Amino acid sequence: MEIEISSSIHLMYVSEIQQEMYDSAQRRGTGIAKRSIEYLSKKITDGNAVVATDKGNWVGFCYIETWSHGQFVANSGLIVSPEFRHLGVATLIKDKVFALSRKKYPNAKIFGLTTGLAVMKINSDLGYKPVIYSELTQDEEFWNGCKSCVNYDILMKKERKNCLCTAMLFVPDNTKNSTENNQSENRYNNEQESSFSI
Repeated sequence: MEIEISSSIHLMYVSEIQQEMYDSAQRRGTGIAKRSIEYLSKKITDGNAVVATDKGNWVGFCYIETWSHGQFVANSGLIVSPEFRHLGVATLIKDKVFALSRKKYPNAKIFGLTTGLAVMKINSDLGYKPVIYSELTQDEEFWNGCKSCVNYDILMKKERKNCLCTAMLFVPDNTKNSTENNQSENRYNNEQESSFSI
């Protein structure tokens, strides 16, 4: 099996990838943002995806999205062909796309939204932590991508504060200090506000 950074040679798999994304979401009854053939094709040709193949057959896929002018990166659309599931392929793909994200965007926070326990475990092993939605990008275009999800109404009723997906975030070491300082400052401000309201 080969796990490669995508290029135009992988375009032959795009229809199969898109269909399996849709079919998988239907089988699980959970939300997944639908992506067009054009969108996925651009990710593939721009080298912003990872494709796994075995003897010319498509095995798995995941792609990179950037938000908030590159401050945030999402590793999205992780999918493995049904006959290759439960063999550790998803972990290998996530490892590769995570490394690609860190190489291309070393200062970006990497996040994901998922309903899958297996993906949560993989993310956790890579250093992601569960977070509240306000810690993620607030880029409107990102949230517009949720419109094709079956759970979009839930997201909007909850004012984008939470949904059925678990939000997870990886903060690189070079940005942790500034994040921790901001969190400490926010905690201090919250404590002050609490004492004022007593």
